[in-house]
Amino acid sequence: MARRKQVLHALALEPRRTLAHAPSDRRARLRREPIPAAARAFLVLVLLCLTGAYGWAEQKDKKDKQQMRGLDEQIQEIKSDVLSMTAELSQLEEKLLYPSGTQVAIFVALAKGDPMRLDAVRLQIDGQLVAHYIYSAKELEALRKGGVQRIYVGNVATGDHKLEVLVEGKREGGADFSSSQDFAFRKEVKPKLVGLTLGGPDSAKTPITLGEW
Repeated sequence: MARRKQVLHALALEPRRTLAHAPSDRRARLRREPIPAAARAFLVLVLLCLTGAYGWAEQKDKKDKQQMRGLDEQIQEIKSDVLSMTAELSQLEEKLLYPSGTQVAIFVALAKGDPMRLDAVRLQIDGQLVAHYIYSAKELEALRKGGVQRIYVGNVATGDHKLEVLVEGKREGGADFSSSQDFAFRKEVKPKLVGLTLGGPDSAKTPITLGEW
């Protein structure tokens, strides 16, 4: 009896403690129980669906890219056909507007190595203005590299005609200049091709020369 009282007295003096109960065997068994077969089958099915959807999307993307490439090729072919048809129509229109019996075409080229900067060219046939062209820097550079420009194409009757050429530009030092010259040419039944070679006032040769091409 005395020993029981001593134990109760010792427990009363100790601070309050919380006693944790060990998990029962039933809870332990629940935690260790494996995932049911049905749940595992469902997860596998979901993964298969996701994999199939990804593969289908990838195949669709490849197919769309192939279709786009095919469409681009068709567009390029159509553009090429349109350009070809446009060129043919332009040639046909030129033949209708300028028959060989009355056609005259005038071409312009720069004298090789001439230092002038060409600004504009004006042409008159039999006193009538037929062309007035102002040149850009790119066009001037192309002429300096040997390019030839068709500045005019039109109709004139067979016989003798007068061509007046006016050239405006700048000399090598930057000073403005203007020079003009008259030429006579004869139009035959066949088309007439006239070539003008232009130079500035500092040119060693005649600034403006005419030739048949």
